[in-house]
Amino acid sequence: MKNFTIAAALAILAAPAFAQDLTPTLGDAANGEEQFNRQCVACHMVADADGNVLAGRNARTGPNQYGLIGRVLGSDEDFKYSDGLVALGEAGEVWNEANFVGYVQDPTGWIREKLEDRRARGKMAYQVRAEQDAYDLYAYLATFSDM
Repeated sequence: MKNFTIAAALAILAAPAFAQDLTPTLGDAANGEEQFNRQCVACHMVADADGNVLAGRNARTGPNQYGLIGRVLGSDEDFKYSDGLVALGEAGEVWNEANFVGYVQDPTGWIREKLEDRRARGKMAYQVRAEQDAYDLYAYLATFSDM
């Protein structure tokens, strides 16, 4: 019983360290929708659990963006991610604002930096050029996520 009490107390104390605020801070969801329709729909869509396409077209090159915010990196079972992105997910990384903005601006470079592995690669070839567009895309995709 004593071990259980100690474990429970440690879990309660550690919880704030694992909790993350996923709320967009610098993005504009309306502009993010415009950018998604410009930059992302060729490869991505947003489709709910019932398969209803809420944004984009029926693109399947990249993973579905529904519920992306807060999701563990590389964890959508319907998509085969790069080994680097899967490794980051296994290390506990989630799609928060900083990870999303860094990744979409330079997917391979971001993965290499996070893993400290010059040979790591990402599968996404496209790069969002403007940092503000990346923040706006995050804000838009947050509207399709439970945070």
